Amino acid sequence: MYAEHGYMPRQSRSVSFGAAFLINGAIVAGMLFYLAPNVISKGPAEPIKIIDIRNPVEPPPIDLPKPRTDPRNAQMPQPVAPRPIIESESTNRMETTPIINPPVPPLPPVPDTGPTFVPETAPPPLPPLMAAAQDPRFAKDFQPAYPASELRAQRDGVVKIRVLIGMDGRVKAAEPVSATSDAFFEATRRQALSKWRFRPATRGGVPQESWKTMSVRFEIANQ
Repeated sequence: MYAEHGYMPRQSRSVSFGAAFLINGAIVAGMLFYLAPNVISKGPAEPIKIIDIRNPVEPPPIDLPKPRTDPRNAQMPQPVAPRPIIESESTNRMETTPIINPPVPPLPPVPDTGPTFVPETAPPPLPPLMAAAQDPRFAKDFQPAYPASELRAQRDGVVKIRVLIGMDGRVKAAEPVSATSDAFFEATRRQALSKWRFRPATRGGVPQESWKTMSVRFEIANQ
């Protein structure tokens, strides 16, 4: 039989168990220290003041600077307008009536005298018409040119022409009254419309249109 080499005395086993217990206790205590929750210390015992922000406190009033007064204005008196109505005592008695619009008495009847005839007044007579006259400033342009056909025939002629003189003194129209030939009349008509000038007729100083008859002579001896 072999001897049992693993045998240990009872005292040494108790020491080993004690040491293991201490080590495990230290480990557990360290874990509890580091894993323990942080505890906030208790605050003061006074209650917390709550401010209601829905009703804000009004700020104190601000004293604005007072306007400065000009001492010159204080010395000068302000103008005062006089009263427009002058009150005076009167002894006249005034009476009023409640009727605003009193009735108007009717008009007396108009006697019937029959139809009334109003005589017609004749219009005032017109001032006399002052006839037109030839303007002497244009007298050199009165004689028309001798017609070539009548000049070759060595024939004299006479033309009477009726012209309408406008308010500006120019001839506006020409009508034949009598003529030796159509050539003499045509030469006279062209000259009248282009060159003749007159002082227009007037009535009361106002220019008027008027007709005037003129005579023109054509003579070979004057050529």
